[in-house]
Amino acid sequence: MNQALLTTKDAAKLLGVSKAFLERDRWDGVRIPFIRVGSRAVRYRPQDLETYLENRVCKRASTRAA
Repeated sequence: MNQALLTTKDAAKLLGVSKAFLERDRWDGVRIPFIRVGSRAVRYRPQDLETYLENRVCKRASTRAA
């Protein structure tokens, strides 16, 4: 383990989202992987956040009708 785990606040800052976004994600769908440390503490691995961002890169605009 060569990288420190991030708190929800730090992960939100890195992703450019709110803490509430990450908290809601944990309740609804879990698109962004997290680690539960103990019974309450939640942490994020930097490499999981990087992978999440890489998978969200769009190659082209949507082709749906307006």
